[in-house]
Amino acid sequence: MVSASDQLSGETLDALSRGMVRLKAELYGRGPEEARAFQNGEFVFCVMKGGLTTVERTLLEANDEPLVRHVRLRFQEQMRPRFVEVAEQVTGRRVLSHESQILFDPDYIVEIFVLAPPAR
Repeated sequence: MVSASDQLSGETLDALSRGMVRLKAELYGRGPEEARAFQNGEFVFCVMKGGLTTVERTLLEANDEPLVRHVRLRFQEQMRPRFVEVAEQVTGRRVLSHESQILFDPDYIVEIFVLAPPAR
């Protein structure tokens, strides 16, 4: 059961959004246009709008959505330690699990973190 003291502050969630945008910009050469983080219990979601590269947009125009999703998610798997590191630094909590997902039309990227309870 998650208590009210386990809830991250709005400032922390905003900092997480900014950290995810910076990391995406560093890794992809382009960052999302908008980002917002939400918490529901031990789950934290960072939802980012935009940020597809020119190559990805070109492939999507050619109806190659599966390739864009495959490459993006495969790269995310390789970069998982970087995303976990940012989330742990910003939240002060250990990340138990992390997943990434990409949606198209409109394009959204979602980073999902499962946080350990705060150290007592």
